[in-house]
This record gives sequence, structure tokens and C-alpha cells, in this order.
Amino acid sequence: MTQPHTLPQRAGKMRAADLAYNAIESMISTLQLEPGSPVVEAELAEKIELGRTPVREALLRMVSIGLIEQQPRRGLLVSNIDLADHLDVIQTRRVLEQLIAQCSARRATAAQRRDIVLRAEKMIVAAERGQLDAYMAADHELDLVNHAACQNASAVTAVTPLIVKCRRFWYAYQHEGDIAEGARAHMALAQAIATGDEQAAASGAAQLMDYLEQFARKIIDQ
Repeated sequence: MTQPHTLPQRAGKMRAADLAYNAIESMISTLQLEPGSPVVEAELAEKIELGRTPVREALLRMVSIGLIEQQPRRGLLVSNIDLADHLDVIQTRRVLEQLIAQCSARRATAAQRRDIVLRAEKMIVAAERGQLDAYMAADHELDLVNHAACQNASAVTAVTPLIVKCRRFWYAYQHEGDIAEGARAHMALAQAIATGDEQAAASGAAQLMDYLEQFARKIIDQ
């Protein structure tokens, strides 16, 4: 008789932790929490208006995937951006993004295919207007639809922290980037998924990763 009561409580707790995770992740990826800066649990709980328990759970998740580091005597710190390591991030993400794109091309519903293209169109418009925040918001929305459409939870779990690291890298060095080119790469991926062509979808994902790698190398070679 206890199961009907314990499951909703657990779901509620996890939902709060997910909300905390999403809020803190956004702060890290947009550099509101800068690399190397201290992470204070109580301050974050107050800022995002959630309890310390879900914030603590979210921070532990971030430690496990390398977004936050736990250092002796210094406590929790936002991890630094490692330029050399970033190429490995993109290389790993490339494999996962191609798999996700293929799965989405095969499994997406008609509504999801439309939504993926609509999100890419929003990125095109934002890029034309030079609206970086709107561009990144549409990028995140596209990821969410794509991840739901692919129905591959393992790939999504693996790729999510890599996406956050790429998004943070972009915010840190955005002055060197061309969001119009990025928007076109996302549109190529979205249109390929929408057609249901798995090979074209994988090629679209590879094209997007080529763009991110070229951007990273431009920064590293300076």
C-alpha cells in the first residue's frame, strides 16, 4: 500500500532537482557563473528560488560530468574551459550527434519533424538580427525536440554535458564566431531529419560538428 504514496514524492523531488539542474546549467553555459568561480549552495538556492536539497543534487550531477569541480579546502568551483580538451569534446559529441540524428530521422513524429525545422528557422532569423540570446535559446529548443524525437535516452544522457560545454565555449568566444553560418548548419541538420533520410541526417550532424570544430581551432590557433 505504500507504493502509490512514495512514487509521487520521489517524482516531485526529482522534478525539483531537474529544475535546479537546468537553472544552474544555464548560468554556467552563459557564463553567469564564470569558469573558476566558487559555487555556494545557499546562494544558488536563494537565487533560483529552490530548496538546498534539489540544488545539492543538481550540483552533485554536475560534479560527476565535470561541469563543477570539488577541490580540497576550496570547495566547489565551476570548471575551467580547457582549450585542448575542447577538441576531444567535439570529437566525442560528433559520434553521438550523428547517432541521435539518425535515430530522429527514423523515429520522429510528423509534429516533431515540423518542430525541428521551426526551431532551425528561429535560429536563422535570430542570426540575421544578430540576437545571440535568441539564437542560443532556439538552439536549445531544437536540441530538446531532437532529443525527444530520437528516443535514445543513453545517447542523450551522454551528449548533454558535451552540449553544455560547447555552449559555454561559444559564449566565452562568441566575438570570433559567425552565428549565420551556425544557423545554416543547424537548418541543414533539421531538414535532413525532417525528410527521414538517416544518411543525410548523419551528414547534417557531421556538418554541424565541422562548424564547431573550425570555430574551436580558430580560437586555439590564436
